[in-house]
Amino acid sequence: MSYYSMYGHVAKLAEEIKQGAASVEGVEVKLWQVPETLSEEVLGKMGAPPKSDVPIITPSELAEADGVLFGFPTRFGMMAAQFKAFMDATGGLWRTQALAGKPAGIFYSTGSQGGGQETTPLTAITQLVHHGMIFVPIGYTFGAGMFEMEKVKGGSPYGSGTYAGDGSRQPSELELEQAFHHGKYFAGIAKKFKATF
Repeated sequence: MSYYSMYGHVAKLAEEIKQGAASVEGVEVKLWQVPETLSEEVLGKMGAPPKSDVPIITPSELAEADGVLFGFPTRFGMMAAQFKAFMDATGGLWRTQALAGKPAGIFYSTGSQGGGQETTPLTAITQLVHHGMIFVPIGYTFGAGMFEMEKVKGGSPYGSGTYAGDGSRQPSELELEQAFHHGKYFAGIAKKFKATF
């Protein structure tokens, strides 16, 4: 699983997704973050906390995975530039189609309900398509949680998500439950793919 998180919202989802994926017997989960493109000075001015100790991924490490979940915050309805920069660095993998046929999924954080809960994954799918990856959405497999109307809940049939608001809101219990489900569901699909091919 590879992610970018400036304020920790996506990182929190990633940790929960990792737990869900690890709950599937025989599945090994690796958590990576993509390189930061902003300087420490700029990050400090933005009030971003220090990065976690999760290892930084290189594009070549993607080829080792049987399946990959990508996570990122939204910037104007699309993936953050830091994650896009990482994807732009995967040209060598694209040239050899090293990721073709691998299952892939998406999780994300947005600032508001109109801030990209569907447009972010929808625009990110193009990255997967050019690599020949197989997009695995969660659909409505989270059951009744997908139809929750009394509580604010991020996510969509495209993948799990959270609302960050002004940055002070952290993923809710329901959003974390959806993230756990997402990891478990995706790991089950990736395991089936590996056994079949």
